[in-house]
Amino acid sequence: MRLRNVKNAKEIVSSSRYSIDATNRIDIDALFSNENPIHVEIGMGKGDFLIGMAEKYPDINFIGVERYESVLVRAVEKLEDKNLSNLRVVAMDALNIDGVLPKVVSVIYLNFSDPWPKKRHAKRRLTSEVFLKKYDAIFKSDAHIIMKTDNIGLFASSLERLSQYGYKFYKVNLDLAASDIDNVLTEYEKKFMSLGVKINYLDAVKNREK
Repeated sequence: MRLRNVKNAKEIVSSSRYSIDATNRIDIDALFSNENPIHVEIGMGKGDFLIGMAEKYPDINFIGVERYESVLVRAVEKLEDKNLSNLRVVAMDALNIDGVLPKVVSVIYLNFSDPWPKKRHAKRRLTSEVFLKKYDAIFKSDAHIIMKTDNIGLFASSLERLSQYGYKFYKVNLDLAASDIDNVLTEYEKKFMSLGVKINYLDAVKNREK
């Protein structure tokens, strides 16, 4: 999908009260002023999922990571008329996440990530070993990943990689809409559901080594 450039997107995002600077390690205590768990969505897109989660679960702190300001600006625009003290967004490449959020995260959400279907691009998938090692550095305790995707190839690859990396699956579902799993929809998910596309879901945990 072609990324549409948005004029002044970087300035709009950085000036938002919801935006945080990823130049250095984020001070979580100062950011939220509470000890609530931290949940992170990597590739938050236009924000429907994370905004919905923050509204539904006020006792959880949410951080949305998005590489492209031209995408993140749409989430920022949606947030301007809201008052969500438990939500922040950051524009950065997920490859840098271990230096920004070390040992503070309880759950990572991967929703409709780029499938990178070509074999030579496999390391770019957000469930490749490259990224799983990055995630090890940001989890506070046990590693916990929740994933949704319409792409069965990415889903199969993710099941394999997570299993090889030591994750155990709490839930796996090939038709999320037909399940009783508590679910907040993303913008992509709403579109796919209207077209009858089935959504694949996994909830996986890897216990921290003693």
